[in-house]
Amino acid sequence: MAQKKTDPFKPGDIKLAELAKALSHPARISILRTLAEKNVCICGEIVEVLPLAQSTVSQHLKELKKADLVSGEVEGTKSCYCINWDKINEFTVLIKNLFDELNKMKCC
Repeated sequence: MAQKKTDPFKPGDIKLAELAKALSHPARISILRTLAEKNVCICGEIVEVLPLAQSTVSQHLKELKKADLVSGEVEGTKSCYCINWDKINEFTVLIKNLFDELNKMKCC
């Protein structure tokens, strides 16, 4: 059986990398910031806030949904999105643990 490229790595490190990748574009961070500021599920407002085409915003939302950082529901012709705070908190713990670990190993 072939080995996956991620097999030699710790599951927590794989999860952290996946979440970091989902946040690796400033538009995705802006989307999360917009959702947090509204503090409710929002539909079309994301496109109005960002200087991007609707199709581009949809692609960024797709990546955030794939990482489970955002949840979305289709309501008729609109899709409404909310932040998945459980996943945000999981990412916070993973990144804090990594930086704490690295800080203990610093050599210079």
